[in-house]
Amino acid sequence: MPLSRTATLTLSLLVASLLSACVVAPPQVVVRGEVAVPAPVWVPPPQPPVVSVYVEPPLVQPAPIAIEIAPPPMLVEVPPPQPFVEAVWTGGYWGWQGRWVWCAGRWSAPPQPGYAWAQPYYEHRDGAVVFVPGFWLARGVAFVPPSPSLRLSVEIGIGGGARPIGPPGVFVPPPPGSRPGIVVPAPVGTPPAVVVSAPPVTNVGMRIQTHIDSHNTTVVNNITNVTNITNVTVVAPASATANGHAYQGNAPVQAHLAAAMPAYVHANAPAPVTNTPVPVYVPGRAAAPLPAAQAVHVQAVTSTSPPAPTVPSHAGGQPSFQQAPVQERAPQPQPQRPAAPVESAVPAQHVAPHAAPPVERPVERPVERPVERREAPPAAIPAPATGAHATPTERPQAAPAAVPHPPRPEAVEVRPAPQAPAPVKPTAAPQGHEEAKDKHPRDKERDKEREREERRTNER
Repeated sequence: MPLSRTATLTLSLLVASLLSACVVAPPQVVVRGEVAVPAPVWVPPPQPPVVSVYVEPPLVQPAPIAIEIAPPPMLVEVPPPQPFVEAVWTGGYWGWQGRWVWCAGRWSAPPQPGYAWAQPYYEHRDGAVVFVPGFWLARGVAFVPPSPSLRLSVEIGIGGGARPIGPPGVFVPPPPGSRPGIVVPAPVGTPPAVVVSAPPVTNVGMRIQTHIDSHNTTVVNNITNVTNITNVTVVAPASATANGHAYQGNAPVQAHLAAAMPAYVHANAPAPVTNTPVPVYVPGRAAAPLPAAQAVHVQAVTSTSPPAPTVPSHAGGQPSFQQAPVQERAPQPQPQRPAAPVESAVPAQHVAPHAAPPVERPVERPVERPVERREAPPAAIPAPATGAHATPTERPQAAPAAVPHPPRPEAVEVRPAPQAPAPVKPTAAPQGHEEAKDKHPRDKERDKEREREERRTNER
């Protein structure tokens, strides 16, 4: 009995396992799809009102200023046309007047021959910004960066601001629409406008590299001052830009050319309300009175959009740049159109729309006539008319040769050829009696009479 019960239990387990193995699981459907994630859109922070002024640049290097907060991102300011060759584009950067103000750019003449414009100086040092305004640099004088051992009192900004974010050293403000406070490392003397055409940045990483034309470098206080450069390269990794794409672009080292390049973000600098310049700020003295701040409209762009083909400017600066050459070029072609050589060339090229040019084409015949007239003079037409032995039939042929009509010189070219030897033959004839047939009939009769007399004399 125990064996039969064990066998029965084992058999039941086997049947249960077989029945469970016959159960078919339903098929699983796997759906795979790609979800399109829209590109991130960087919305620039609202730009606070900006005070825009003209600054009177000094003729010597001003004293450095230590400031607690970093300069705001750059603004877009397209320069107007250069009024004269010696004009230099000054301004177009952030300056200090007890607060960061926009030092509007303008064309200025050097105060004396040989003076050059020194770009503003920004340095991130010990959590503060050491700033030197732009000034006129005399010939033979070099810019000297502030010494690291120099002790400066830090200025507190009116209205607050962001502290500098980035590595220590010389820098320029970030591109328009960037995160406030970020610094962009750059060599000494780099115009801040070189970053106008670069995309906005939200993190540290953008830097400026130079293309050196010569090995003329000056190292002062562990800071390399690179000279003789033509353009710079703005480089930024994908982690630094607001659109998430790496960037590398070139910009001219001249401030007015760099400021005119297309921008990613349109943050137009407001024009100053007055043309009276203010003096540069001197530490320890009261700042000059400033006009009211003006609003700045910042246009956000998508991460994948390229720079705009044109950059709008404040106070209608760009329309005057575009309209001026159009007005000058318009009258230039007008005095050229009525010129005689132009009119003669136009009908020769376009024959179909004008019926008169085909009629004027026979004017080319005078070019062939002088060729025929040059061949006619060797015929010596007047010679047979004055010859002593010219026949009466030859005299009427010489008359049509003197007619100036063009078709007749063709006959003159053929007939004068046999006329040339006619006057030569009578000159050699008197040597013998065999050429008597060419003499005059009267001479022939005389010769015959002489022969008859000779015969008679011989017969006698």
